[in-house]
Amino acid sequence: MARLGFATLGMIALGVGAAAWGARPATRDAAPAAPKRVVSFNLCADQLIVALADRAQIAGLTHNATDPWMSAAAERARGLPRLSSSGEQILAIQPDLVVGMPAGPAAALIARQGYPTLDFRFANSVDELYLSIRETAAALGHPARGAALIARMQADLAAIPRTGRGRVAAFYQRRGFMTGTGTLVDDLMRRAGLVNLAAKLGKPPLAQVSIEEMVAAKPDFLIVDSASDTVTDQGTEMLHHPALRNIPRIRLPEAWTVCAGPAYVQAAQSIAVQIARHR
Repeated sequence: MARLGFATLGMIALGVGAAAWGARPATRDAAPAAPKRVVSFNLCADQLIVALADRAQIAGLTHNATDPWMSAAAERARGLPRLSSSGEQILAIQPDLVVGMPAGPAAALIARQGYPTLDFRFANSVDELYLSIRETAAALGHPARGAALIARMQADLAAIPRTGRGRVAAFYQRRGFMTGTGTLVDDLMRRAGLVNLAAKLGKPPLAQVSIEEMVAAKPDFLIVDSASDTVTDQGTEMLHHPALRNIPRIRLPEAWTVCAGPAYVQAAQSIAVQIARHR
């Protein structure tokens, strides 16, 4: 499925509404107590919770949290409770923080009970990702961990060479969807020194581009999901069309791009290394 700025189409990419989470009572002299039973309703939330929370705080993650094809934190999430999106199941846990509230009946049920929540919005730049990390860490009671994670990410990103040198790339996905400007994927490409083909063609954040149009545009690289190396359906079959065969490919695991999170660094490093092989 095509992705829009580190989000699978129809999924929510990571970001945090600062005013969305219900703060616990506090005095002027004491910070709110760290939550002891944190529940995630969102694959992207899983990954930040695993990175920032104590394991003992985590009362439940989504059912995809340990899927290595979907989650960049799958290994670290193993052994932690996984839940369905049932509101009744969440209420039985009596969480003191629910992260990544879904739409629908479960959200309404949880909201009626007044549980503290941390809602998500799109993160379309690395600065918005840093804001998400800060606010999530604060909500979990570990602001210093958020600051340390951001510092590590900034240091790692600063060391990445801009190997793209202005060459043009298309983030091209199954069924011919291309990710455009104003997204975290676009931010990632520019960090590597690449020019997003979507900008040159004046495409919106998500556009379906035919094989003929892609060939005519002559990008220097196609950035694709590494799983698309195997044809599994018509959506992936088009990526193997002979007309695209001579365009060099940069391959990234879907787990690194489906959500905005710490895996942004891994994706940026991998892009730079793969570009360098095509000098």
